[in-house]
Amino acid sequence: MTSPAQQNAFVHLAERSPQVTGADMVASLVPPPQFADASFDTYRADDAFPSQAEAKQTLGEFAGAAVEAPRRGLFRRAPRAPERKPGVYLDGGFGVGKTHLLASIYHAMPARRKYFGSFIEYTALVGALGYQQTVELFRGSDLLCIDEFELDDPGDTMVMTRLLGELVASGTKLAATSNTPPNALGEGRFAAQDFLREIQAMSASFETLRIDGVDYRQRAVDGHAVVLDAGAYESALAEAAASGVVSDDDFSTLIAHLAKVHPSRYIRLIEGVTTIGLRDVQQLTDQSAALRFVAFVDRAYDAQIPVRATGVALDQVFGDEMLAGGYRKKYLRAISRLIALTHS
Repeated sequence: MTSPAQQNAFVHLAERSPQVTGADMVASLVPPPQFADASFDTYRADDAFPSQAEAKQTLGEFAGAAVEAPRRGLFRRAPRAPERKPGVYLDGGFGVGKTHLLASIYHAMPARRKYFGSFIEYTALVGALGYQQTVELFRGSDLLCIDEFELDDPGDTMVMTRLLGELVASGTKLAATSNTPPNALGEGRFAAQDFLREIQAMSASFETLRIDGVDYRQRAVDGHAVVLDAGAYESALAEAAASGVVSDDDFSTLIAHLAKVHPSRYIRLIEGVTTIGLRDVQQLTDQSAALRFVAFVDRAYDAQIPVRATGVALDQVFGDEMLAGGYRKKYLRAISRLIALTHS
Protein backbone atom coordinates (compact mmCIF):
# COMPACT_ATOMS: atom_id res chain seq x y z
CA MET A 1 0.00 0.00 0.00
CA THR A 2 1.33 3.45 -0.90
CA SER A 3 2.04 5.64 2.13
CA PRO A 4 0.74 9.24 2.39
CA ALA A 5 4.32 10.47 2.10
CA GLN A 6 4.73 8.60 -1.15
CA GLN A 7 1.39 9.88 -2.46
CA ASN A 8 2.55 13.44 -1.83
CA ALA A 9 5.77 12.70 -3.71
CA PHE A 10 3.94 12.11 -7.00
CA VAL A 11 3.09 14.90 -9.43
CA HIS A 12 1.64 15.05 -12.94
CA LEU A 13 3.56 17.26 -15.37
CA ALA A 14 0.45 17.54 -17.53
CA GLU A 15 -1.23 19.42 -14.68
CA ARG A 16 1.53 22.01 -14.37
CA SER A 17 1.33 25.39 -16.12
CA PRO A 18 4.52 27.23 -15.17
CA GLN A 19 4.90 30.95 -15.75
CA VAL A 20 8.32 32.48 -16.41
CA THR A 21 9.10 36.19 -16.38
CA GLY A 22 11.88 37.95 -18.27
CA ALA A 23 13.75 38.33 -14.97
CA ASP A 24 13.44 34.58 -14.35
CA MET A 25 14.85 33.88 -17.81
CA VAL A 26 17.84 36.14 -17.24
CA ALA A 27 18.53 34.62 -13.82
CA SER A 28 18.58 31.14 -15.37
CA LEU A 29 21.29 32.01 -17.91
CA VAL A 30 23.98 29.93 -16.20
CA PRO A 31 25.34 26.45 -17.01
CA PRO A 32 22.89 23.64 -16.12
CA PRO A 33 23.52 21.68 -12.89
CA GLN A 34 25.28 18.92 -14.79
CA PHE A 35 28.00 21.41 -15.76
CA ALA A 36 27.96 23.62 -12.67
CA ASP A 37 31.53 22.53 -11.87
CA ALA A 38 32.77 21.83 -15.40
CA SER A 39 36.34 22.83 -16.10
CA PHE A 40 39.03 22.24 -18.68
CA ASP A 41 40.77 19.98 -16.16
CA THR A 42 37.72 17.70 -15.88
CA TYR A 43 37.21 17.46 -19.66
CA ARG A 44 38.49 14.00 -20.61
CA ALA A 45 39.80 14.27 -24.14
CA ASP A 46 39.75 11.01 -26.10
CA ASP A 47 43.29 10.23 -27.28
CA ALA A 48 41.83 8.58 -30.39
CA PHE A 49 40.56 12.00 -31.52
CA PRO A 50 43.33 14.63 -31.27
CA SER A 51 40.87 17.41 -32.17
CA GLN A 52 39.44 17.15 -28.64
CA ALA A 53 42.70 17.99 -26.88
CA GLU A 54 43.47 20.64 -29.48
CA ALA A 55 40.08 22.27 -28.96
CA LYS A 56 40.56 22.16 -25.19
CA GLN A 57 43.89 23.97 -25.53
CA THR A 58 42.55 26.59 -27.95
CA LEU A 59 39.46 27.27 -25.84
CA GLY A 60 41.55 27.55 -22.71
CA GLU A 61 43.56 30.28 -24.39
CA PHE A 62 40.34 31.93 -25.55
CA ALA A 63 39.08 31.97 -21.94
CA GLY A 64 42.41 33.07 -20.53
CA ALA A 65 42.84 29.85 -18.55
CA ALA A 66 45.86 27.68 -17.86
CA VAL A 67 45.23 24.26 -19.41
CA GLU A 68 47.28 21.17 -19.98
CA ALA A 69 49.15 21.39 -23.27
CA PRO A 70 48.23 18.33 -25.36
CA ARG A 71 51.78 17.62 -26.55
CA ARG A 72 54.06 18.70 -23.74
CA GLY A 73 51.85 17.47 -20.90
CA LEU A 74 52.76 20.49 -18.74
CA PHE A 75 50.46 23.02 -17.13
CA ARG A 76 51.43 26.44 -18.26
CA ARG A 77 50.00 29.83 -18.99
CA ALA A 78 51.41 31.18 -22.21
CA PRO A 79 53.16 34.51 -21.56
CA ARG A 80 51.37 36.00 -24.55
CA ALA A 81 48.41 34.18 -26.04
CA PRO A 82 47.95 34.50 -29.79
CA GLU A 83 45.47 37.10 -30.91
CA ARG A 84 42.10 35.44 -31.32
CA LYS A 85 38.79 36.30 -32.87
CA PRO A 86 36.03 37.48 -30.53
CA GLY A 87 33.96 34.34 -31.13
CA VAL A 88 34.47 30.58 -31.19
CA TYR A 89 32.07 28.08 -32.74
CA LEU A 90 32.33 24.42 -31.68
CA ASP A 91 31.22 22.14 -34.49
CA GLY A 92 30.90 18.39 -34.11
CA GLY A 93 28.79 15.36 -33.30
CA PHE A 94 26.72 15.11 -30.16
CA GLY A 95 28.23 13.58 -27.05
CA VAL A 96 31.82 14.71 -27.74
CA GLY A 97 31.84 17.20 -24.87
CA LYS A 98 31.03 20.50 -26.57
CA THR A 99 28.70 21.66 -23.79
CA HIS A 100 31.31 20.68 -21.19
CA LEU A 101 33.87 22.81 -23.02
CA LEU A 102 31.39 25.67 -23.39
CA ALA A 103 30.70 25.60 -19.64
CA SER A 104 34.45 25.46 -19.02
CA ILE A 105 34.86 28.70 -20.98
CA TYR A 106 32.10 30.27 -18.87
CA HIS A 107 33.68 29.22 -15.57
CA ALA A 108 37.27 29.99 -16.57
CA MET A 109 36.81 33.42 -18.09
CA PRO A 110 37.43 36.10 -15.43
CA ALA A 111 34.40 38.13 -16.47
CA ARG A 112 32.07 40.27 -14.41
CA ARG A 113 29.05 39.87 -16.68
CA LYS A 114 28.68 36.56 -18.48
CA TYR A 115 25.71 34.48 -19.59
CA PHE A 116 25.16 30.85 -20.60
CA GLY A 117 22.01 29.57 -22.27
CA SER A 118 20.60 27.47 -25.06
CA PHE A 119 19.63 29.04 -28.36
CA ILE A 120 15.95 28.59 -27.49
CA GLU A 121 16.40 30.39 -24.15
CA TYR A 122 17.88 33.45 -25.85
CA THR A 123 15.19 33.60 -28.53
CA ALA A 124 12.51 33.20 -25.85
CA LEU A 125 14.05 36.12 -23.97
CA VAL A 126 13.86 38.26 -27.10
CA GLY A 127 10.22 37.28 -27.39
CA ALA A 128 9.53 38.17 -23.75
CA LEU A 129 11.48 41.44 -23.53
CA GLY A 130 11.57 42.62 -27.13
CA TYR A 131 14.64 42.90 -29.31
CA GLN A 132 15.89 46.33 -28.24
CA GLN A 133 15.48 45.68 -24.53
CA THR A 134 17.39 42.41 -24.92
CA VAL A 135 20.21 44.24 -26.68
CA GLU A 136 20.39 46.76 -23.85
CA LEU A 137 20.34 43.95 -21.29
CA PHE A 138 23.38 42.24 -22.79
CA ARG A 139 25.23 45.31 -24.03
CA GLY A 140 28.57 45.62 -22.28
CA SER A 141 28.60 41.98 -21.15
CA ASP A 142 31.92 40.18 -21.31
CA LEU A 143 30.81 36.77 -22.56
CA LEU A 144 27.75 35.16 -24.14
CA CYS A 145 27.67 31.35 -24.42
CA ILE A 146 25.05 29.86 -26.76
CA ASP A 147 24.53 26.11 -26.56
CA GLU A 148 22.89 24.22 -29.43
CA PHE A 149 22.77 27.05 -31.94
CA GLU A 150 19.96 26.22 -34.33
CA LEU A 151 19.57 26.96 -38.04
CA ASP A 152 16.07 25.49 -38.37
CA ASP A 153 14.07 28.69 -38.04
CA PRO A 154 15.34 31.44 -40.38
CA GLY A 155 13.51 34.13 -38.41
CA ASP A 156 14.98 33.16 -35.03
CA THR A 157 18.40 32.65 -36.60
CA MET A 158 18.48 36.10 -38.12
CA VAL A 159 17.25 37.74 -34.90
CA MET A 160 20.01 36.01 -32.98
CA THR A 161 22.73 36.80 -35.50
CA ARG A 162 21.67 40.44 -35.56
CA LEU A 163 21.78 40.49 -31.75
CA LEU A 164 25.22 38.87 -31.70
CA GLY A 165 26.47 41.37 -34.28
CA GLU A 166 25.51 44.28 -32.05
CA LEU A 167 27.11 42.67 -29.01
CA VAL A 168 30.39 41.86 -30.76
CA ALA A 169 30.59 45.47 -31.91
CA SER A 170 30.34 46.53 -28.25
CA GLY A 171 33.13 44.18 -27.15
CA THR A 172 31.29 41.03 -26.07
CA LYS A 173 33.02 37.69 -26.63
CA LEU A 174 30.90 34.83 -27.99
CA ALA A 175 31.09 31.05 -27.76
CA ALA A 176 28.59 28.78 -29.49
CA THR A 177 28.01 25.09 -30.10
CA SER A 178 25.93 23.15 -32.60
CA ASN A 179 25.14 19.45 -32.88
CA THR A 180 25.67 17.17 -35.85
CA PRO A 181 25.24 13.41 -35.89
CA PRO A 182 28.30 11.15 -35.99
CA ASN A 183 29.21 9.47 -39.27
CA ALA A 184 27.47 12.30 -41.14
CA LEU A 185 30.05 12.47 -43.92
CA GLY A 186 30.96 16.11 -43.58
CA GLU A 187 27.60 17.31 -42.32
CA GLY A 188 29.32 19.02 -39.40
CA ARG A 189 31.42 21.17 -41.72
CA PHE A 190 28.39 22.02 -43.82
CA ALA A 191 26.59 23.14 -40.63
CA ALA A 192 29.53 25.35 -39.76
CA GLN A 193 29.48 26.90 -43.23
CA ASP A 194 25.73 27.48 -42.95
CA PHE A 195 26.24 29.15 -39.61
CA LEU A 196 28.95 31.45 -40.92
CA ARG A 197 26.91 32.23 -44.00
CA GLU A 198 23.90 33.13 -41.86
CA ILE A 199 25.85 35.62 -39.81
CA GLN A 200 27.17 37.15 -43.03
CA ALA A 201 29.44 40.07 -42.15
CA MET A 202 30.10 38.53 -38.72
CA SER A 203 31.77 35.46 -40.18
CA ALA A 204 35.20 36.98 -39.67
CA SER A 205 34.45 37.23 -35.93
CA PHE A 206 34.26 33.47 -35.40
CA GLU A 207 36.92 30.79 -35.25
CA THR A 208 35.36 27.42 -36.06
CA LEU A 209 36.72 24.41 -34.17
CA ARG A 210 35.80 20.93 -35.37
CA ILE A 211 35.61 18.40 -32.52
CA ASP A 212 35.50 14.76 -33.60
CA GLY A 213 34.73 11.77 -31.43
CA VAL A 214 32.32 9.12 -30.24
CA ASP A 215 29.24 9.95 -28.17
CA TYR A 216 30.52 9.56 -24.60
CA ARG A 217 27.06 8.52 -23.42
CA GLN A 218 27.37 5.35 -25.48
CA ARG A 219 30.67 4.38 -23.89
CA ALA A 220 29.03 3.31 -20.62
CA VAL A 221 25.61 1.98 -21.66
CA ASP A 222 24.24 -0.26 -24.35
CA GLY A 223 22.51 1.15 -27.39
CA HIS A 224 18.89 0.84 -26.26
CA ALA A 225 16.63 2.62 -23.81
CA VAL A 226 15.39 0.62 -20.84
CA VAL A 227 11.71 -0.39 -21.09
CA LEU A 228 9.80 -1.49 -17.99
CA ASP A 229 6.67 -3.60 -17.74
CA ALA A 230 3.77 -2.26 -15.67
CA GLY A 231 4.85 -3.96 -12.45
CA ALA A 232 8.48 -2.91 -12.70
CA TYR A 233 7.40 0.64 -13.53
CA GLU A 234 5.19 0.89 -10.44
CA SER A 235 8.00 -0.48 -8.27
CA ALA A 236 10.59 1.87 -9.75
CA LEU A 237 8.41 4.94 -9.19
CA ALA A 238 7.46 3.89 -5.66
CA GLU A 239 11.12 3.42 -4.79
CA ALA A 240 12.05 6.80 -6.28
CA ALA A 241 9.15 8.51 -4.47
CA ALA A 242 10.50 7.37 -1.12
CA SER A 243 13.34 9.88 -1.45
CA GLY A 244 12.21 12.44 -4.01
CA VAL A 245 9.48 13.89 -6.19
CA VAL A 246 8.33 11.66 -9.03
CA SER A 247 6.27 12.63 -12.05
CA ASP A 248 3.86 10.07 -13.47
CA ASP A 249 2.21 10.87 -16.81
CA ASP A 250 0.59 9.14 -19.71
CA PHE A 251 2.96 9.80 -22.60
CA SER A 252 0.31 10.99 -25.07
CA THR A 253 -1.23 13.29 -22.45
CA LEU A 254 2.14 14.85 -21.71
CA ILE A 255 2.90 15.33 -25.41
CA ALA A 256 -0.42 17.13 -25.84
CA HIS A 257 0.33 19.31 -22.81
CA LEU A 258 3.75 20.32 -24.15
CA ALA A 259 1.95 22.08 -27.01
CA LYS A 260 0.36 24.41 -24.43
CA VAL A 261 3.64 25.35 -22.72
CA HIS A 262 6.36 27.42 -24.38
CA PRO A 263 9.62 25.42 -24.61
CA SER A 264 11.38 28.14 -22.58
CA ARG A 265 9.18 27.05 -19.65
CA TYR A 266 9.98 23.33 -19.85
CA ILE A 267 12.73 23.74 -17.27
CA ARG A 268 10.09 25.01 -14.82
CA LEU A 269 7.75 22.21 -15.84
CA ILE A 270 10.18 19.68 -14.37
CA GLU A 271 11.38 21.86 -11.50
CA GLY A 272 11.77 19.88 -8.28
CA VAL A 273 11.20 16.54 -10.00
CA THR A 274 13.83 13.88 -9.29
CA THR A 275 12.44 11.08 -11.51
CA ILE A 276 10.27 11.30 -14.62
CA GLY A 277 7.75 8.53 -15.26
CA LEU A 278 6.19 8.01 -18.70
CA ARG A 279 3.44 5.44 -19.21
CA ASP A 280 2.62 3.83 -22.56
CA VAL A 281 5.20 5.57 -24.73
CA GLN A 282 4.16 5.61 -28.39
CA GLN A 283 6.05 6.44 -31.53
CA LEU A 284 5.52 10.06 -32.54
CA THR A 285 4.11 10.82 -35.97
CA ASP A 286 3.68 14.60 -35.78
CA GLN A 287 6.89 16.53 -36.35
CA SER A 288 5.86 19.54 -34.26
CA ALA A 289 5.10 17.25 -31.32
CA ALA A 290 8.39 15.44 -31.86
CA LEU A 291 10.39 18.68 -31.79
CA ARG A 292 8.66 19.80 -28.60
CA PHE A 293 9.56 16.45 -27.04
CA VAL A 294 13.18 16.99 -28.10
CA ALA A 295 13.18 20.33 -26.26
CA PHE A 296 11.68 18.60 -23.21
CA VAL A 297 14.34 15.88 -23.31
CA ASP A 298 17.08 18.51 -23.53
CA ARG A 299 15.85 20.17 -20.33
CA ALA A 300 15.48 16.82 -18.54
CA TYR A 301 19.00 15.89 -19.59
CA ASP A 302 20.39 19.25 -18.46
CA ALA A 303 18.84 18.59 -15.05
CA GLN A 304 20.02 14.93 -15.12
CA ILE A 305 16.59 13.57 -14.18
CA PRO A 306 16.29 9.78 -14.62
CA VAL A 307 13.44 8.55 -16.83
CA ARG A 308 11.38 5.40 -16.28
CA ALA A 309 9.02 4.34 -19.05
CA THR A 310 6.68 1.67 -20.39
CA GLY A 311 5.50 1.04 -23.93
CA VAL A 312 7.66 1.70 -27.00
CA ALA A 313 11.37 2.00 -26.22
CA LEU A 314 12.31 5.68 -26.09
CA ASP A 315 15.10 5.13 -28.61
CA GLN A 316 12.33 4.17 -31.05
CA VAL A 317 10.07 7.15 -30.35
CA PHE A 318 11.07 8.91 -33.59
CA GLY A 319 10.18 6.97 -36.73
CA ASP A 320 12.43 6.22 -39.69
CA GLU A 321 10.87 8.99 -41.76
CA MET A 322 11.73 11.56 -39.11
CA LEU A 323 15.26 10.24 -38.73
CA ALA A 324 15.75 10.59 -42.47
CA GLY A 325 14.52 14.19 -42.54
CA GLY A 326 15.98 17.59 -41.93
CA TYR A 327 15.79 17.35 -38.13
CA ARG A 328 17.78 14.13 -38.00
CA LYS A 329 20.56 15.60 -35.85
CA LYS A 330 18.08 16.77 -33.21
CA TYR A 331 16.34 13.42 -33.00
CA LEU A 332 19.60 11.48 -32.75
CA ARG A 333 20.82 13.76 -29.98
CA ALA A 334 17.53 13.26 -28.10
CA ILE A 335 17.76 9.46 -28.54
CA SER A 336 21.28 9.46 -27.15
CA ARG A 337 20.13 11.46 -24.14
CA LEU A 338 17.03 9.33 -23.58
CA ILE A 339 19.12 6.15 -23.56
CA ALA A 340 21.41 7.67 -20.93
CA LEU A 341 18.50 8.88 -18.76
CA THR A 342 16.74 5.50 -18.76
CA HIS A 343 19.98 3.91 -17.58
CA SER A 344 20.64 6.48 -14.85
